[in-house]
Amino acid sequence: MPIVTVQQGPRDVELKRELVKRVTDAFVDAHEIPAETVQVWMHEVPADGWCAAGTLVADT
Repeated sequence: MPIVTVQQGPRDVELKRELVKRVTDAFVDAHEIPAETVQVWMHEVPADGWCAAGTLVADT
């Protein structure tokens, strides 16, 4: 059973639904497996919880 972890900033629930559907469909197509076997874990990180190039994303 594939487990996909998505790390991203907070998103609207509709956008998360669409992302989960597309990720699941991609695994179903690529691995020829049932959708029920694909798990997607979403880990939302606030803008002050990660940085890029030494700067908090919240500060950009």
